[in-house]
Amino acid sequence: MSAMDRARRAKELVANKNSMIYLDLKDIIKDHALPFLPAKSLFRFNGVCKDWKVQIRSPFFAHKQSTSFSDISGFFLVSSPSTVPSFVSLDSTAYGVPDPSLKFLPEPVDIRASSNGLLCCQGREGYKAYYICNPVTKQWKKLPKPIADHGRDPALVLIFEPSLLSFVAEYKLVCVFPSVDFEKGHEFEIYSSKEGSWRISGEIYYGSGSVSPRSGVYANDVVYWHTSLGRILAFDLKMERAQLLYSHGYFDSVMGEMDGKLCSTRAHGNAVTVSVLSNAYTNTMQMHSSVKAWAQKLSVNLNPAPVPSAPGSRGCLLHASGNLPRGALVASWRSYCLMLPLCKPEEETLVVIVGYVWN
Repeated sequence: MSAMDRARRAKELVANKNSMIYLDLKDIIKDHALPFLPAKSLFRFNGVCKDWKVQIRSPFFAHKQSTSFSDISGFFLVSSPSTVPSFVSLDSTAYGVPDPSLKFLPEPVDIRASSNGLLCCQGREGYKAYYICNPVTKQWKKLPKPIADHGRDPALVLIFEPSLLSFVAEYKLVCVFPSVDFEKGHEFEIYSSKEGSWRISGEIYYGSGSVSPRSGVYANDVVYWHTSLGRILAFDLKMERAQLLYSHGYFDSVMGEMDGKLCSTRAHGNAVTVSVLSNAYTNTMQMHSSVKAWAQKLSVNLNPAPVPSAPGSRGCLLHASGNLPRGALVASWRSYCLMLPLCKPEEETLVVIVGYVWN
């Protein structure tokens, strides 16, 4: 073999090695980086190459991406009950939905609840059917008519927890409603996508006061609602038992989920304070017990203040959570919203949404 042939062969080997490195890197990106990208970015990457297009459109990839990408992308805003929803993106270049007004549904709807990218909407016509939809893929399902009358403004909580071990998107919808058979009683109706039907729980909560719609929060197999008397109604989904808890002590606080636990957030002046439910059974303990129901988790001073002090304005927290899912629901009357990321070194990030209502 001549010196020229040896040189040519050496160049071919180097080129082949570089090609293998490129292919390995391409496969690494395809298999291990793409699942962590938001849906809007993935739609753009459909045109990179045929392999990426096939990968992105695979149902197995869609399942993996639903459990890998967990950053908040934005929130839905409903300015009044009669208007169509809109989507406020935190980064319009990376996040978005193809139809923010949800016109792909068969009728105009109101958003009632959300969970990990799924929305629970209620129609405005007929018996006001419930719809579960994915605003990114525009897939939707109309739920059967509930057994009980949930009222004009139902207190709903949607529960959807994606898992790598399950390829079926299973979810539950829980509604607490005033009982027509038991005075001052509240009952619970549960829809399960696995069963495909509604059922009314045998548990009945007795107590004065009403349950606040759009206040429901799910954390660690328990659903919580604010009540009109300032207490918290808790419903354990596994045991199907209800109890009344002491709230954080303020009517202007908002519930959320932080580190798998129920949290209560309050804005007062320049301060935003977050407390976590550390013991749900303090109401059963002896008097003068040193055990506290709530433990302060975080306190941050903001400048300017999160709650406006201008004449004719009234501020209230609409949502606060440390583990915010994709697509948070925000619904308020004549308001605009501000999202504030609050964090301390070596602590998880808290996201707070503040609404400003002008009288």
